[in-house]
Amino acid sequence: MGWLGPAEIEALHLSLRVSLWATLITLPFGIFVAYALARWRFPGRQVLNGLVHLPLILPPVVTGYLLLLTFGIQGPLGGPLAELGIVFAFRWTGAALAAGIMAFPLMVRAIRLSIEAVDPKLEQAGATLGASRLMVFGTVTLPMILPGVIAGAILAFAKAMGEFGATITFVSNIPGQTQTLPSAVYAFLQVPGGEAAATRLVIISIIVAMGALLLSEYVGRRVAKRVAGS
Repeated sequence: MGWLGPAEIEALHLSLRVSLWATLITLPFGIFVAYALARWRFPGRQVLNGLVHLPLILPPVVTGYLLLLTFGIQGPLGGPLAELGIVFAFRWTGAALAAGIMAFPLMVRAIRLSIEAVDPKLEQAGATLGASRLMVFGTVTLPMILPGVIAGAILAFAKAMGEFGATITFVSNIPGQTQTLPSAVYAFLQVPGGEAAATRLVIISIIVAMGALLLSEYVGRRVAKRVAGS
């Protein structure tokens, strides 16, 4: 890291922190929503599916603005949370929230495809033996979809690392507080002589993105082999 300046290292560390928390917090919700969309039939299912994938369609700036309206200090959710000492707007926690929402569709899609590949008869067999739905999911479904869960989590982490539009709209670009890797690249390109620093961060971004894709494929295959072998 000796070739990176203090501001670049700070942006990288913050991006890793934001992406990790964004992935960890959204993963349980991603598994639940993916399972609901893959296995359940209920009124409003298509609406839920549309809402999940909406961040992929909307301009990221629009998503960030909606987050600001909702979770800002004057927002319907942000106001009550602020009274409890939980603030998202213009904080790194808000960056994690924005990144998690933007990465959520990729996570859900990867996990949902894994669930749909599982034969429902295997789950039904577990239920006929008296196991509860939760136990069937934990002992039958989850081990079989583990490659998809891991792949979805890694892809979500990579997406969170590269998130820019929604994040900068919701939490601004404050060095040391909300300036993530993409925001730092943007900031360096706005000042004379910042091209070198921006280039270094771009290289890191490419390495992280490619590494995440390769790791997702590798881990997914290894886990799939272990599951098949067991």
